[in-house]
Amino acid sequence: MKYLVGFTLSVLITFGSYFLVVNKLADGYMLLIMLFILAFSQLFVQLLFFLHLGEEKKPRLRVQAFTFMFIILVIIVGGSIWVMHHLNYNMMNFTSEQKEHYMMTQRDKGF
Repeated sequence: MKYLVGFTLSVLITFGSYFLVVNKLADGYMLLIMLFILAFSQLFVQLLFFLHLGEEKKPRLRVQAFTFMFIILVIIVGGSIWVMHHLNYNMMNFTSEQKEHYMMTQRDKGF
């Protein structure tokens, strides 16, 4: 029964966000805020009904594993964004033609 309730809530939240966008019930930042609220509610429905994070008594190993996964995810995504942001800095002294030539010579070298 718990899975059915979770599935129903997930479908309702998904269709709710779909209809918000398709029917243009809001626009701009208001639409973005509404979609974030629906996304976080979807996250909590998934965590509670399908991953059973709220049911454990002690030692809460599922919550610890989820927290560790979240920390690793933040490190990977944050590091990737940081590297991508600083790629242009390393090539700022080149003209666009020099950048293109450098990228082509690096591509031809391979790994």
